[in-house]
Amino acid sequence: MGHALNGKKVAILSTNGFEQSELQEPKRLLESWGAQCIVVAPGKEDSIRGWKGGDWGESVKVDQQLDGANASDYDALVLPGGVINPDKLRMEEKAVSFVRAFADAGKPVAAICHGPWMLIDSGLAKDRKVTSWPSLKADLGNAGGKWTDEEVVVDGQVITSRKPDDIPAFTDAVARALAG
Repeated sequence: MGHALNGKKVAILSTNGFEQSELQEPKRLLESWGAQCIVVAPGKEDSIRGWKGGDWGESVKVDQQLDGANASDYDALVLPGGVINPDKLRMEEKAVSFVRAFADAGKPVAAICHGPWMLIDSGLAKDRKVTSWPSLKADLGNAGGKWTDEEVVVDGQVITSRKPDDIPAFTDAVARALAG
């Protein structure tokens, strides 16, 4: 895909327990198309650790501490899944506020797998067509979302996908939103 994303900055909000492929692969693809991806995390850690195949995976360097991050510095937000990662992030008011700031600015917010939990807490799921890992169907519905089982769903500025197999379509949708 020849996406021209030069000059675009993407925040990837994550913490320990992110699904390895759902952070690393979109980051790799977006960077290969010219975007600059910045891993943003709460706390003071220099790196965060992924989850892969039912156990701890590789560490990823944190580029920006959440305390110093500002949505106005970025063109889009990516929210990787993994069960642990978004469950921890949704308990951090600064993380929820960071997501809301992207929403308020009308910037793309992309969440995959369990990442859409952050859409619930930030109010972005309400009245939107969304998808996710199937276990979030009731949660998203209870938050006013209209859940569907599709590879990728784009509803306005919100982009959602179900699982690691959907990463190519998910990342392509993020790139299209950035290029458009």
